[in-house]
Amino acid sequence: MKQGIPSITAEAVTALRAAESLRPENERVCYDPLAREFIGTRFRLLVNSGFLRMVALWVVERLVPGLAGDIIGRVRYIDDYLRECIAAGIDQLVILGAGYDSRAYRFDGLDGKVKVFEVDHPATQKVKMAKVKKIFGSLPGNVAYVPIDFEREKLDRLFESGYEKNLKTCFIWEGVTMYLTPQAVDDTLTFVANNSGKDSCIIFDYLFKSFVDGTSEMEGVQRIEAVRKAYELLDEPLTDEPFTFGIEEGNIGEFLSQKGFWQIEEVTGEYLENAYFRGVGHGRRVLRLCGFVHAAVKAKQ
Repeated sequence: MKQGIPSITAEAVTALRAAESLRPENERVCYDPLAREFIGTRFRLLVNSGFLRMVALWVVERLVPGLAGDIIGRVRYIDDYLRECIAAGIDQLVILGAGYDSRAYRFDGLDGKVKVFEVDHPATQKVKMAKVKKIFGSLPGNVAYVPIDFEREKLDRLFESGYEKNLKTCFIWEGVTMYLTPQAVDDTLTFVANNSGKDSCIIFDYLFKSFVDGTSEMEGVQRIEAVRKAYELLDEPLTDEPFTFGIEEGNIGEFLSQKGFWQIEEVTGEYLENAYFRGVGHGRRVLRLCGFVHAAVKAKQ
């Protein structure tokens, strides 16, 4: 991410949520009615026009089959998990790398009951806060905005915004780990494990290391690299944030248990495809290059 410039990646992902939310109710996988409010003019033109939206989604699928399904599927997977956490009585929700995430505003179970902390890069967060004010007239009282550059600052800044380490907390870390250094990932997980109350948990997605280091032979890898190189030749990067971190496929259990987590449950793109993309209007593909996992924090001794 370029210094001082809001994340292009965050806006593109939000545009996909907006497009999915315009599908008929019996066809859509996730529903985010606020997504359109968070995207800029260029993406809004694509999303609001039925024809342009259809063409754009067709192009995305042709370029990288399963990419849109991966992003939409993970939104649904995390939404479902958050509903379970709210029903189980969490006290705090921390959204790491919040981007234009709208969960703090579209989940009724949070308002007035759960303190929400949105943690993000200052440049993106500044734009996000302005959009929230425009949508609702003011910033919600139960949401704290915590500006942090994950590569340079620690999550200890949460305490300055009223975060309480002994409360039951859910951490959402969506679409972020793959853009961080291993040290930043380790620091974040260490903070969660050491600074959250009983029955706290985390849910996040990650790339398989073989994709990041270029050794993967899975379908879709070559297509992604070809598209990336084409954009580089045009001096227009495909994303403003390169992939830098991955975890060996099948190693997430050991990886998290060593960092203070248990009750670890992982799914892959195959699970998302089977769980969410069957039935009327579906048959869409999901990339098989990512893992999706949630885990609980081990009780302190």
